[in-house]
Amino acid sequence: MTPEQPLSGVIEDGEHRLMVRVYYEDTDFTGLVYHANYLKFFERGRSDCLRLLGVHHHELRARDEPLAFAVVHIDVRFARPATIDDVIVVKTRLVGMRGAQFFLEQVCERAGERLCEARIDVACINTAGMARRLPEAFAEALNPLLQNRQSGEKPA
Repeated sequence: MTPEQPLSGVIEDGEHRLMVRVYYEDTDFTGLVYHANYLKFFERGRSDCLRLLGVHHHELRARDEPLAFAVVHIDVRFARPATIDDVIVVKTRLVGMRGAQFFLEQVCERAGERLCEARIDVACINTAGMARRLPEAFAEALNPLLQNRQSGEKPA
């Protein structure tokens, strides 16, 4: 990925890639990225991946039954710290869909070095917080990434 690529990142080889620069505000008193900020980087990656696939949060809210996405489970493993001015790549891969949920693997890397990884389960919900089946158009938009995974590609 290069700085000339779109603000929302790119989808290549069955994964979304988003470049993120580490700013002072992302770090703690040691000068390392504060652990909770990796969750923010992952959120940006998920949101921009959906945006590139044509799934927009404002359109989900504008439906007859407004919908949203909620993270219902996350497993995070930290390997190495990032520091101020690092440029990291947030990689997002779809690993499954079922009913109201979709499942992602996300990785933050610096120059190919794995810094942090997560397995994330996301649910589609209505405004009352009740699970709702993924809209057909959404599932169809995600299918190309899922088909790529089912063709034998290994997870990140």
